[in-house]
Amino acid sequence: MITVFSAAKIITMDPNRPEATHVAVRDGRVLAVGDADCAQGWGTATLDDRFSGNVILPGLIEAHAHVMAGGIWEFTYCGHYARTDPQGHVWDGVKDYDAVIARLRAVAEDTPKGQPVIGWGLDPNFLDGRRFDKDHLDQVSTDHPVIVAHSNFHLMTVNSAALALAGFDAGTNIEGVMKGADGSLNGELQEFAAMQPMIDATGFDFLNLATESSLRAYGQVARLCGVTTVAELLSDLKDDEVSMIERVVHDPAFPARYVPIMNAMVGDPEDEAARAIALRARSTDKLSLGRAKLFTDGAIQGFTAKLKAPGYFTGEDHGIWNMDLNYYRRAVEALHKAGVKTHIHTNGDAASELAIEVYEEVLLKYPNPDLRHTLEHVQLATRDQFKRMKALGLTCNIFGNHIHYFGDIHWTRTLGPDRASRMNACRDAVEIFDNEFAIHSDAPITPMAPLVTAWAVVNRVTETGRVLGTSQQITVPQALHCITLGAAHVLKLDHQIGSIQTGKHADFCVLAEDPLTVDPMALRDIEIVATVLGGEVTQ
Repeated sequence: MITVFSAAKIITMDPNRPEATHVAVRDGRVLAVGDADCAQGWGTATLDDRFSGNVILPGLIEAHAHVMAGGIWEFTYCGHYARTDPQGHVWDGVKDYDAVIARLRAVAEDTPKGQPVIGWGLDPNFLDGRRFDKDHLDQVSTDHPVIVAHSNFHLMTVNSAALALAGFDAGTNIEGVMKGADGSLNGELQEFAAMQPMIDATGFDFLNLATESSLRAYGQVARLCGVTTVAELLSDLKDDEVSMIERVVHDPAFPARYVPIMNAMVGDPEDEAARAIALRARSTDKLSLGRAKLFTDGAIQGFTAKLKAPGYFTGEDHGIWNMDLNYYRRAVEALHKAGVKTHIHTNGDAASELAIEVYEEVLLKYPNPDLRHTLEHVQLATRDQFKRMKALGLTCNIFGNHIHYFGDIHWTRTLGPDRASRMNACRDAVEIFDNEFAIHSDAPITPMAPLVTAWAVVNRVTETGRVLGTSQQITVPQALHCITLGAAHVLKLDHQIGSIQTGKHADFCVLAEDPLTVDPMALRDIEIVATVLGGEVTQ
């Protein structure tokens, strides 16, 4: 059967036919694009005009987020911004320490003694007064371990009971277990080596929230913001988890294609490469496997990212490498040699430098023309670094949402005005990568909503209304490319998705207004009417 969808406008992202009014679909793929007669000659067609007054885009692509965006809502939100959970409940943002303590105390009162009280989303940079520490959380409870993950999920703050449960004391000598001037523990744990004992002790393993319920909620989070292909950027992908993913994703009710990226920091690099190759063989049209994830540094707003001179604007430099550098080099080489596309976490410019240098070395040994290894976040990558990446065949996925959600913090605290004005340098990336790059939310760090991410990089407006560098603003068409065909390119799926083009999956995002004609400041406010996956309207 052939179905022809009509629209007021179809923005195809195909340079051969940028706009149309009709798209014909057969067997889940685009058959033809054009006007009302586009299916002529192919056979009998049924017209579906339910979107005739709307604008159709290719299905949006979130190329960097985490499945815990669906599951983290099992715990208590403690962030600065108001957020909406997958069930539609709006959680107000917390504006001071008293509000954080009160919210968690209410949970503690309903939690059996000795059981952990867990919050997430905190960013002390937004709260006045001394930095959040165990003494604040001791006011929540002394009868419960209290753990609060920061919004970046690279740090957490815990109370005295939690420190004791994990076996931390003044003699603990783990990088990232922070201490006060008197040498006593202050309750802040920075990066994964410091957080892992707490995760083990309390069971709050936020990196492994890939349960069936979390994944189904993640699919709905994606659908509601127009996303038809969603990545998960750190997943262990052991056999039981993969079997669960296959069952959920291949359920016709699951509303998106899924691209989970394998945590390749578990075992011997050669074994991890072999595991990624084996996973690739289980890929389907709806589930894409076989990619790997590695880490370099931490988070800029946590002062744990690795920065080049002059370092941090205010605050102490706590830059941390999350992988032993020798192990990291071995992992990059083993994965590349095996032909595994790899995604590298790089926030600071020193982290980008490390990643580029290692790929320069590895590609001399094992040339490969198009694995499209991707540097993720690249928040402080410089123009010269982008040029070297392009020359090596690397791609990038820029953390566009940081401009709005954390821009004021970067301007006043972490980076200062000069570097904040060019961070997440999308204009440079447009020019150097020919617009073939992605932008992302890193949900749940910031909310998943690609039109909001596009709005952020077009306008570069912070929470307080500051414009964070006009020289790095890009146009609406360029931003839309980044959340469709550019994101598909980064995931190396641009032969299947990213544009409305004959032969590709019939994945669409239906909008109430035309993003090319609204005021660019209104881009984030456009209503998502529906998504279409493989020619079927999702529910």
